[in-house]
Parts: sequence; C-alpha cells; structure tokens
Amino acid sequence: MKHFLSVKDAVDVQALVKEALLYKKTPYADKHIGKNRTMGLLFFNSSLRTRLSTQRAAQNLGLELIVMNVSQDGWGLEFAEGAIMNGNKAEHIKEAAPVIGQYCDIVGIRSFPSLTDREDDYNETVINQFVKYTGRPIVSLESATRHPLQSLADLITIEELKPKPRPKVVLTWAPHVKALPQAVPNSFAEWMNAADVDFVITHPKGYELAPEFVGDAKVTYNQEEAFADADFIYAKNWSSYQDYGKILNQDPAWMVTMDKMKLTNNAKFMHCLPVRRNVVVEDAVLDSPHSVVVQQAGNRIWAAQVVIKQLLLKIIREESPYLF
Repeated sequence: MKHFLSVKDAVDVQALVKEALLYKKTPYADKHIGKNRTMGLLFFNSSLRTRLSTQRAAQNLGLELIVMNVSQDGWGLEFAEGAIMNGNKAEHIKEAAPVIGQYCDIVGIRSFPSLTDREDDYNETVINQFVKYTGRPIVSLESATRHPLQSLADLITIEELKPKPRPKVVLTWAPHVKALPQAVPNSFAEWMNAADVDFVITHPKGYELAPEFVGDAKVTYNQEEAFADADFIYAKNWSSYQDYGKILNQDPAWMVTMDKMKLTNNAKFMHCLPVRRNVVVEDAVLDSPHSVVVQQAGNRIWAAQVVIKQLLLKIIREESPYLF
C-alpha cells in the first residue's frame, strides 16, 4: 500500500478487516513499529471522530504526532498551477507539501469539497497535490469525493454484526438542513461493492450518485421496498451530483423511523456521525438496540490502525529490504 485514498489501495479488503478486528483485541501488539517516526494530521475542516481515532491509532503503533488545523493556523495555500499569487494565498502547495514531508513520515489530509465546481471537486485537487508534492505516504482523512477510513470502519462493523454470510445492506438518503458532500455515500458504495453483501441504494429522484460509485448496487426510489428484509440500514444525506451541490428535496418522509425499521430483518442502524436527531433519524431508532453508531465510531480506531501499519511496513521495507 503506497497511499490510502480509496478501496483501490486495499490489496485485500477482507484481510484488512480481519487484521483490524485483531487489533481491537490486541491494540498494542505492534507498538514498536512506529518508534522514532512521526505522522502529521492536517485538517482543512472540522473533525471529531476522524481526528481522535487516527491519533489514537497512531499512538497505538508508537508514532509521534503533529496535528494542525491548516485553515486556522497556517498560511492560505494556493493549489493552482501557474498561479499569480497576488491575492490572499500566501504559500503554494509546491513548497508547503515537501516541507511537511521533511517533518513527517506519513501525512493524513482532511478536506471537503466546495460543492460549487464538480469537475474540480471530483478531480480531488487538494489531496492529489499533496500526493504529488509531499513525497510521503498520504492517508485520506476524508476528501472531496471519498471517506475511506470511515468506510473501512463501516465494513468492520458489518463483519462483526452480520447475521448471515451475505447480509443485505441498504444505503438510504435522508433529509438534512444543509447541502452535504457525496463523499461518505460514494465511499460506502465503493467499499460495499468490494464486499460480499447484497447492496441496495435508495434515494429520491435527482440524488443519483456518480455511476462509478454506484457500481453493481441495486438502486430504488422506494425506501420501504429497499428496507424489506434488510440486515443493515446506513442512513446519510447528500446533495445532488447531477445538479451539483444542490438540495432538491428535504422530504421528512425519508427520515428513518421505527416503523420503517420494522420492515427489516431486525436490522442494525448505522450512521457515520454527527447525526441530526429527528431530521435524519428519529430518537426511537437511535436510542434503541437497533443503533450501532457508537460501536461503528469506535471501529474508526482499528480501521486507521491497520492502514497506518500497512504504510509503516512499506516504509520499513524500503529502508531495510534485507529484513524481508
């Protein structure tokens, strides 16, 4: 694994899940492999679970950490090639990224999309420029189009709780008060398509995800039909991909309720958090045994830990190939 930006970087998805579950039982088993190494975590946007879980995972592996809120603490960064920097951007990524690479062995980047320029967002300008210029392994802590650490944690959770070998997993759109990115649903769909599950996506018309993420999933505009006999319900809001970044529908009828959960096969309710109660999902679901959102969030540690370990091992192999 050279970088961790999407499911495509996982050579063996099931092996990652299996190893993550071992870390959950023995979190300090590889405490030695990060000794005298440093991971930098750069946040262009707010974070709670991603920040804390990745810090904990890195510490479990013996790494030192540098954490920076770039938007608040750093210079404004310019990412455009050939830019005339006579505006409010003081530093170019061509200098900033390699400098960061001098300080860190691995770098995690979190950035959100603009939701105004689809081409720029889906080109992943920010994270790809760090990949290009940092000279270090890059871990996506969420990008414009994907959130792979979240999706790996989601798959770990499903593996722990699945009631049968091939469970039915439903990704459902839910209403929200503001326009949100497609990163979490895109990534979840990408990982579910790589897993052994019966995968269904349901949403109102106009909220179709990009085809490359939908993959082989069954898509239906009928939420109740989708919920029938489901083993896992994953709720998430996203804005329109086609009418990019727009809210087309805030229909409260799409909120996840206990009545809808009764249509399922005693399904577990999942959400990446934070979640708006009684907008995305009603209290009765979140406060019931159906909800596994806290367990799901806890698995963020083990997802990050197994990824960071893979990147550390690559660094060690390159430095000391005679050991392998």
